[in-house]
Amino acid sequence: MAEATPLYRLRLAVREELSDLSAGDRILVAVSGGADSLALAAALSKEVYALSIVCIPVIIDHQLQTNSGEVAETASRTLKKLGFERVEIRRVEVTPVDGPEASARRARYEALSEIAEELDAKVIFLGHTKDDQAETVLLGLARGSGTRSLSGMAKRIDVYRRPFLNNTRSETQAACTELGIEYWSDPHNKDLEFKRVRVREKVLPLLESELGPGVSDALSRSAKLLRDDADALDEWANSVFTKFDPKNLDVEELSKLPRAIRSRVIRLAIHHAGAPVGSLSSEHIEPVEALITAWKGQGAVSLPGGVTVARISGRLSLS
Repeated sequence: MAEATPLYRLRLAVREELSDLSAGDRILVAVSGGADSLALAAALSKEVYALSIVCIPVIIDHQLQTNSGEVAETASRTLKKLGFERVEIRRVEVTPVDGPEASARRARYEALSEIAEELDAKVIFLGHTKDDQAETVLLGLARGSGTRSLSGMAKRIDVYRRPFLNNTRSETQAACTELGIEYWSDPHNKDLEFKRVRVREKVLPLLESELGPGVSDALSRSAKLLRDDADALDEWANSVFTKFDPKNLDVEELSKLPRAIRSRVIRLAIHHAGAPVGSLSSEHIEPVEALITAWKGQGAVSLPGGVTVARISGRLSLS
């Protein structure tokens, strides 16, 4: 039997993520013009026709490089050669808040969500690969993050789907070569100013050299195992949280919980009180934890979103 081509392997990955959709459904695929997203669009174009699913590529132009408009138009022409009749190009303004990478990512996801709502799209496909997953896990490890962060990117979360998390960047590049399409190489992906680029260009190659091949595979497997653990712990914590008054948590009851569950319950309560999702780190949770396990009469803890937590009469009071 002939070995499956790179494109066919990518088509199989995409096929699995289309299996629960119905004829007439509309989906989006985010395309940057790079190999990963163009290969994803190509694989989708091969699969959606027979299923009568409408697939619309979306190109987000962050306008951060002088030729970004040209890159977007080139990607649009390539997509039309692949058979897509409609291609959406959306230009966004990136407001620098917490670094260029995070700010661009936020603007991109906000735009994708808006377009999905406008077009009544059921799903948004993203082209992240196994290599991206390995980089994400290492970055989380360097930050000293918890289980959820180390579990990397989810294959499915909300409307987003990442079918290529078990496929490599070299496969997407090979698929583009197979199709005879040129892809854009973002110069930012070689700029060592960015942490992710340093992980990609320096850290991972060094690990492969010193520890042997297969580091990215191992990190990807670890992410999956950690995600299973994090999902189970989150489900347990969510169940426990419903038994508390979210603004007045009984300290004695909290002290009986395993720390992994207690910290999650605390986090849920802080978000419930108004802290933005994603704004809390372990440095925020630790002083609140100390109000339970190392109580010495300390004062209230100030947290993101203007939330404060104080221990009053044996309870954590959130305001």
